[in-house]
Amino acid sequence: MRAAFIEELGPPDVIRYGEIAAPRPGPTDVLVDVLAAAVDPVDAFVRSGVFRTHVDFPFVIGRDLVGTVAETGPGVTGFRAGDRVWCNSLGHGGRQGAAAEQAVAAADRLYHLPEGVDPYAAVAVLHPAATAYLALFVHGRFRVGETVLVAGAAGNVGSALVTLAARAGARVLATAGARDAAYCRESNAAEVFDYRDPDLAGRIRRAAPHGLDLYVDTSGVNDLETSVGLLARRGRVVLLAGARSRPVLPAGSLYMDDRSVVGFAISNATPDELAAAAGCVNDLLGRGVLRPRRTEVLPLSAAADVHARLERGELHGLRVVLRTDPG
Repeated sequence: MRAAFIEELGPPDVIRYGEIAAPRPGPTDVLVDVLAAAVDPVDAFVRSGVFRTHVDFPFVIGRDLVGTVAETGPGVTGFRAGDRVWCNSLGHGGRQGAAAEQAVAAADRLYHLPEGVDPYAAVAVLHPAATAYLALFVHGRFRVGETVLVAGAAGNVGSALVTLAARAGARVLATAGARDAAYCRESNAAEVFDYRDPDLAGRIRRAAPHGLDLYVDTSGVNDLETSVGLLARRGRVVLLAGARSRPVLPAGSLYMDDRSVVGFAISNATPDELAAAAGCVNDLLGRGVLRPRRTEVLPLSAAADVHARLERGELHGLRVVLRTDPG
């Protein structure tokens, strides 16, 4: 089968496109004919070695796919040949990736795609939306009526966070570039602040005089001195980007007001946590609520070029989808 794969860790130019052996499903696995795979920042972390995980070479890159069930292992129930399905947790922990004509997924990491949902649009939002769900409900411990600030709200995860939080009953504040303010409001942010504003912290304090209940930083800036200081008592900061950041930890402000800082990576999510996120994602997909801002659909052979563009910062607000059909 044709795949985008690597035979060593390194920069984007280690990615190869060509023929490798097709995978075979185990007793509790499902073999999927892949229609499309998304390109995520975490794919670059794994490919480069920044995110350490077990990798068997040749290693197929990619995390997310939409496809059709080709075959199931003897211990699998709930799936049958021809079902349209999706997965967002391949390419990590010893699992081969999604950027191939066929992929194997454990049955407990595979989900049905709702009827009528465009597969290319769906694969573009799966990873960001599931990440947003876990940030908000699992690690952020959100409760209805709380005030949530999303830093980096115009990004893929950020916009999904704004949408999910607003629908869950939050008052959502957002930081983003001025050019993205309208988009954040369309995602249901109550107020949007320019992250370049020298009085940003002051504006947020005036908008939330009793403090923020939850601050989710998708931007990777991770300015804890500022974000912790904006929290209400027992407020929480959730970090999920900025692997190389080294922020100052304001310990006194944390413990004197029962505040907390937690980091998480969706790669570490349990199958049960992923399934809960998938239920929410499927509900919103079925309702037409989750939509990528912009997508670009390219052939699988373009994987190395897309990774290079990603690392150059050229994919702002854009989700690239790799199709397995070379036409």
